[in-house]
This record gives sequence, C-alpha cells and structure tokens, in this order.
Amino acid sequence: MLRVSLSEAHAGAVETTGEIAPDDPLLAGAEWPLARPLRVRGRFSSAGEGKFFWRAHGETALSAECRRCLAGVEVPLSLDLSLVFAVGTDTPEGEGCYLIQARSQELDLGPALREELLLATPRYVECRPDCKGLCPRCGANLNEGPCDCRAESDPRWGALRQLTQTDSRKD
Repeated sequence: MLRVSLSEAHAGAVETTGEIAPDDPLLAGAEWPLARPLRVRGRFSSAGEGKFFWRAHGETALSAECRRCLAGVEVPLSLDLSLVFAVGTDTPEGEGCYLIQARSQELDLGPALREELLLATPRYVECRPDCKGLCPRCGANLNEGPCDCRAESDPRWGALRQLTQTDSRKD
C-alpha cells in the first residue's frame, strides 16, 4: 500500500515506493489484468497551503488479448505521474488533481494510482502490427497460415460480374 503521512510531507519531501500485486483488490474490475506487479517510486511533497504534489514513475505489464487474433499478449506499461492533491476543496482544480478529506492525517495514494493506471491502459492491443487476425468463416488464426475456406464473392457484385463476362465474350 502506498500511504503517506501528511505531517511528514509538511516537514519535507517524502520518498514513496510501493508495489501493487496483480490480484490486489484495488485493481478489481480493470479491463486488462496485470501480468506483473506494478512497482511505483516517487516523491510526495507539500505544494503550499492545503496542497500536495506527487511525482512518481511506475512500471508493469498488462495481460491482454490481441484484438485481431485473440492471442495472449503481455503489454509493457510505463506511468509518469505528476499529481496534485488538495485538502477540503469541493472541486478539483483541473486534470490530475485529487481531493483529500479535511482533517486527514494520512493519504492513501492507491485510488489515484488506480485511476491513472486505467487511463494509461491502451484501448486496443495487437500481438504485432501485421497481425492477420482470424478467418471470419472458420475462425482459424491466419497468422499460422491460410485456412481451407473458399473465398466467396459478395452476391451484390453479381450483376457487375455478369456484365464483365458478357463484354469479354463479345471481343
């Protein structure tokens, strides 16, 4: 768990290090599960009256499926965070600003880290840029070679095909 004492942060910058395991309840409901623990290292400091700044870097890998062929893919993910935390305000001051309950003595950085991780997660994953995907008829992985399906033509092109065959017979 990444917890910081706010009184320590008032006295000076606090080094933060932590690790979130792939099965941590904090990550429940994430679209892509972690393949490796999320390791975070940063510096938490006071940024004026009732405000704090956390600069951190995290590294992990996601366990995902290729959007074309459904093969399992491990996706490395790097996070560079610059977050502001404000005490007792009703509205955050902008992107990357998180609220701290008034009278809090300790801050759990986990929820903010979870949100930033989810925002950094890629929407689509491919096993490789030239992935051929699956055959739409039989479901064979076309990266492993061609399937045995015959190419079927679209019946909407039938009238045009008849015209071209008729024109070639006239010559």
